[in-house]
Amino acid sequence: MVNCINYLLICGTGKKAAFKSRFGLGIVLAIFRVFNVNIDMKKIKLVLVWSLMLMVLLGASTANAQADIPGEVKTAIRNGSARDLARYFNNTVEIGFDGDKSTYSKTQAEFVLKDFFSKNTPTNLELNHQGSSDQGQRYAIGTYTTKAGAYRVFVVVKQVNGRYLVDTVDFTKK
Repeated sequence: MVNCINYLLICGTGKKAAFKSRFGLGIVLAIFRVFNVNIDMKKIKLVLVWSLMLMVLLGASTANAQADIPGEVKTAIRNGSARDLARYFNNTVEIGFDGDKSTYSKTQAEFVLKDFFSKNTPTNLELNHQGSSDQGQRYAIGTYTTKAGAYRVFVVVKQVNGRYLVDTVDFTKK
């Protein structure tokens, strides 16, 4: 165990930037010593390559999850619930129907969508594409299906004070 601490101390000296990489290498070397494994460069490279691949895979899945529209927003649209959707409205919301767009207050937007949902009760919502812009806005494009037909739905959420709030909802008849 003393050898492990020595490896950490020897590898962990230097400037701050170098400290992180050296400290990581020290941990790898210490693990090899704890398990009484002979240290050779091939084993160290193998461990480092696998560690790097794992970090890349975990980072990519986290980035993908962060680009999604919040689940509560999807559920509210899928259920045709203007009241539930209104909980996630920004102070003003742009709502569009077949190219006619208007900006509403939270309360007005709730009534407008309540009217739309009552006339176009959803049978399904399928999100075909989700992503985010360089400005941090998240968006989703999908198909909102009713008994009378289908609509292309486009939703944009923006981060406001640490929360993602609905900024735009647009329905276009297919």
